[in-house]
Amino acid sequence: MNIPKSNCPRIVIIGGGFGGVSLAHKLNGKDVQVVLLDKNNYHTFQPLLYQVSTGGLEPDSIAYPIRKVLKNFTNFYFRLAKVDEVDPENKIVKTNIGNLNYDYLVIATGSKTNFFGNAEIEEHAMTMKTIPQSLNLRSLILENFEQALLTDELHERDALMNFVIVGGGPTGVELAGALAEIKKGILPKDYPDLDTRKAQINLVQSGDKILAGMSTKASLKAEEFLEKLGVQIWKNTRVTGYDGKTVTTKTDLTFETATLVWAAGVKGAVVKGMDAKELIASGGRLRVNAYNQIEAYPDIFAIGDIACIEHEDTPRGHPMMAQPAIQQGKNLGENLVRLLDGKPLKPFVYKDKGSMATIGRNKAVADTKNFKFQGVFAWFVWMFVHLFFLIGFRNRVVVFVNWVYNYIRFDREARLIIRPYQRDYSKFKD
Repeated sequence: MNIPKSNCPRIVIIGGGFGGVSLAHKLNGKDVQVVLLDKNNYHTFQPLLYQVSTGGLEPDSIAYPIRKVLKNFTNFYFRLAKVDEVDPENKIVKTNIGNLNYDYLVIATGSKTNFFGNAEIEEHAMTMKTIPQSLNLRSLILENFEQALLTDELHERDALMNFVIVGGGPTGVELAGALAEIKKGILPKDYPDLDTRKAQINLVQSGDKILAGMSTKASLKAEEFLEKLGVQIWKNTRVTGYDGKTVTTKTDLTFETATLVWAAGVKGAVVKGMDAKELIASGGRLRVNAYNQIEAYPDIFAIGDIACIEHEDTPRGHPMMAQPAIQQGKNLGENLVRLLDGKPLKPFVYKDKGSMATIGRNKAVADTKNFKFQGVFAWFVWMFVHLFFLIGFRNRVVVFVNWVYNYIRFDREARLIIRPYQRDYSKFKD
């Protein structure tokens, strides 16, 4: 990897997400050598991936080069690498570009889609965890309408314009709202020779409420917003299969659709070598102590979605969102310095800043510690918070300008099929 030898302790960070970047900032200027490894050369602002999928934003407006993040950092190195395995006994990280020794290792690999062992759904469903996946979904959505123009078969046309989103969390709710606004304001103009009123957006939730992690008031208001936009919500409905054409459920309800988006859950993206049963906690995450330390290996830490701090207040760990990752990265940065100085470590204490979700134009819900609010004000707060946490001044400006333009023009300019997503449409023919 051509990492120079150093008298300073070497800290290797796997993952350039919210946790990894937050930790890197905290270690800048300290007497350590830091090596950041990631399979991509950019940081992704995942909360806005759904806007890439629906043509509201281009991918480069929510991505930021990792090298630019680290450009003024001292004794920092970035390598574009896929981590294959961790050898904790010999303190080696094995990658596709070579091996690297470490003094301390921080695993910040985040999460991946959880299909709960359903191989059929995994094969045929669309996901939205990365920029390439979001671009695939954007292409498929647009291709479906192009294909609907070409068929005379009513059954096939309906399937092409029928969208099923599984999972009523923030991702599913925000995607459903965005698709509903496209159906209402954009499709009639783009496809005047297609009856886009028949397009359906179905949100399927296995539990009895959407946005289960938020207050009942927020859940009910989000449901009201979605229904006004024309989204059909199916609660207490568990999806059991999808063969690329038909969605089956436990309640015998079925959907004929060319597009099923799976947003029903995530699990930790565990690295090989750290996947022993005794190391894994709830949600397929690495079990860590209050200092984000894996107790079996005191020189290995985990932060963010991959880490699970089991406490009486958080028996299943902290929420798999950006804020816990950012806060854990900052706390661990301080603790690594304290560790090297021989000082006691500080336990991680999560400061819950609330949660929010946007449903569409002038529609959002927000829960904070002291206040719960919905509607236009919540929507403005949602926009401010997301702009604030975007990395890079250019990205903030580009996203803000896009939002203003889309708001004024009722438009989404990025609805481009840049790279076609290959789908066999013949299966939808009777």
